Amino acid sequence: MVVRTRAQQQAAVREVLLSMLPPGAPEQFRKLFPPTRWACEFNAALTVPFFHWLVGPSQVIEVEVNGVKQKSGVLIKKCRYLENSGCVGMCVNMCKIPTQSFFTDEFGLPLTMNPNFEDMSCEMIYGQVPPPLEEDPASQQPCYANLCSISTPSAPVCPKLQT
Repeated sequence: MVVRTRAQQQAAVREVLLSMLPPGAPEQFRKLFPPTRWACEFNAALTVPFFHWLVGPSQVIEVEVNGVKQKSGVLIKKCRYLENSGCVGMCVNMCKIPTQSFFTDEFGLPLTMNPNFEDMSCEMIYGQVPPPLEEDPASQQPCYANLCSISTPSAPVCPKLQT
């Protein structure tokens, strides 16, 4: 992370995610799961048991997407990735943005992730188009000065969110 720009970090994660899939998987996913309420709720339900190993305990929650309440949200109670990295930049550049982009751009199923940097929880909302990075509150977070070994405590925003 230290030697890579924000864009390089995100591209590296995208390549790893794509490398884990068989050829043609994104196209098949788009056919099987067009961006409907059912697909969003189904993917939320799958996220809880299948990503527990990576992010920790989570649960499906009701969220509002385009004015409609649906059970397409996932609340990660305390994200293991964020807690173990202790780094806002790693959360945003190596999880939030690449995962959102992967589902939204590759699979055609919009996903927004809202990390809570106070309690280290995270809310995933299937069906919600993520905001542009420059409008995303996560892009304006300061470092965890006491947790992140590469933090700049005096900086108002985590330096890895600006490069």
